Amino acid sequence: MLTLYSYWRSTTSYRVRVALNLKGLSYRTVPVDLVAGGQRASNYVAKNPSKGVPTLVLEDGTVLTQSLAILDYLDHIAPDPALLPSDPILRAKVQAAAQVIALDIHPVNNLKVVSRLKSELGLSGDQGTEWMRHWMTEGFHAYQALLPGGLGYSFSDTPLLCDICLVAQLYNAHRWGVDMTPFARLLEIEEQALKLPAFDAARPENQPDAN
Repeated sequence: MLTLYSYWRSTTSYRVRVALNLKGLSYRTVPVDLVAGGQRASNYVAKNPSKGVPTLVLEDGTVLTQSLAILDYLDHIAPDPALLPSDPILRAKVQAAAQVIALDIHPVNNLKVVSRLKSELGLSGDQGTEWMRHWMTEGFHAYQALLPGGLGYSFSDTPLLCDICLVAQLYNAHRWGVDMTPFARLLEIEEQALKLPAFDAARPENQPDAN
């Protein structure tokens, strides 16, 4: 069985949980408490030198890190349902939308980045929250502008890689009070996705370490 090292509120872990569920792959979850510093424990750093989550350990002991790399691996070993379309142009568009979330929003909102801003630059808690809201809002505007109309999800009537990244990031947006008024289309996608058992089971509040 696959082993997923995860933190319940981690949006990157959320992505991998959704993909594992969509593809019907069995896995067990090992919680890593990011707030308590579990990611910095020596035995965990040996698995993931980046000191983050997720980490996926395969049955033969192979260790994979970084959510997008893990998602790519899962799409190769369990290609149905596919996370990326076969058409090269549509594939590139889906990847671009996913990267708006994974490369533009997430890195600057990461726990260790925001913690550094507070400790080194003296940002208050409210300023740290406003920092996160700003970059999520910027990214959501960019994401929404990329979308065609008339589809159930971002680029298809089935969820793809970008939808997985989006729904996970929207969890953080709600948590931190982002004004979602301009993003009705994104909320429609989220509502549709969360009706699926694979997304629902992956929700942060449904994880064994949720508190």
